[in-house]
Amino acid sequence: MTVMAKEITRADILDMAEYAKVRAEKRKALVGIKRNRRVPLGPHATFYFENYETMWQQIHEMLFIERGGEAQIPDELEAYNPLIPNGRELVATLMFEIDNPDLRKAVLSKLGGVEETVFLRLAGQEIVATAEADVDRTTADGKASSVQFLHFPFTDAQAAAFAAPGTEVTLGVKHPAYAHMTVLTDDVRAALAKDFD
Repeated sequence: MTVMAKEITRADILDMAEYAKVRAEKRKALVGIKRNRRVPLGPHATFYFENYETMWQQIHEMLFIERGGEAQIPDELEAYNPLIPNGRELVATLMFEIDNPDLRKAVLSKLGGVEETVFLRLAGQEIVATAEADVDRTTADGKASSVQFLHFPFTDAQAAAFAAPGTEVTLGVKHPAYAHMTVLTDDVRAALAKDFD
């Protein structure tokens, strides 16, 4: 079994001229990786389950687009390394993707605290997500950010149950303004199970 790296270091960062040469190929390869790491939920939400590859690409894209050079690298590593699953966890970026600005404002204004209501359910147990603590993503007036970063901490037994073929895993949100659930496909469950050590 291949053990995935759990942290991106300065040594993993390509020179931007080198990255430019492989960018199209890397982006194309990532499409295949992301296919079974993307889970839509309800009319507006999508969960993007992160791993080393998705964060490596994200860091390189930020460096490539923003052109901040060497000085930008430590900030990107600090921002994105915490989103690489480490040990017995899954990590997801939850995005509320609403193109219409008026609708987006209306929906998000009712979703304060949504990050505290996300769960995975399997084998009769519920794993409640914990939000990344870098920034408070709900304002004092109850408006949620359109982007949430969530960690799902598993016990060894829960990780084993999740990885078992055929296990039914439900992803859901219990927020009264956005109560939705979906069952993960077996392909998604199998892909995410590889994130566990």
